[in-house]
Amino acid sequence: MKKAGIIGGIGPASTLDYYDGIIKGVRALSYGADYPRFVVNSVNMTQLIGYVAAGQTDKLTEMLAGAVSEVAAAGADFAAIASNTPHIVFDAVQSRSKLPLISIVDETCQNAVRSGCRRVVVLGTLFTMRSGLYTKAFKQCGIEAFVPDAQGQEEVYGIIYPNLENGIVLKEEKQKLLDISEQLIRIHQADALVLGCTELPLAIKKGDLDTIILDTAQIHIESIVREILA
Repeated sequence: MKKAGIIGGIGPASTLDYYDGIIKGVRALSYGADYPRFVVNSVNMTQLIGYVAAGQTDKLTEMLAGAVSEVAAAGADFAAIASNTPHIVFDAVQSRSKLPLISIVDETCQNAVRSGCRRVVVLGTLFTMRSGLYTKAFKQCGIEAFVPDAQGQEEVYGIIYPNLENGIVLKEEKQKLLDISEQLIRIHQADALVLGCTELPLAIKKGDLDTIILDTAQIHIESIVREILA
């Protein structure tokens, strides 16, 4: 069984889902026989978001590469960054890492292809939506991806921060997210909604919409579990 290194704290609420999901996933696939060994390196989210907001990608890369080095020193065999936004520098971090990294973006795109998706709507942080992180990745897979307009992006981000990042789900904010999603799915005739922020699954659940919901956090967790047991 491999030892995973999780770069977490971005944000803390979703990192708890990773911790719980990895344990339950390994237990399920091992028929209750095993518990996984993994290390969680919780970084300073305020500092990280500050680097992202200021466009300081070099400092962001340095921070994440250092965090990966720390889990490598703790005996991890591979690592994963438990958040979408930091993946804007994924390639740079991977190039400096001694460990293989599992990308939440790559795993989500592969899942979408297996699900037969052709047109998807992506919600996430401002940085994720504006950077084209998912739209570019999906294009390489032959899938069209759409994000909200500028106003919609601000509305989604205003729900993610601060409430969802702190694990707070308000009924009216959940409904706002669903309304935005339904409108975009209808306009773009999309066949899936991508929850491109690991906190969004706190508010949007499978069954909330009459379409495929690609939960990037769960997809990532399942990939980590498979690698632990590989």
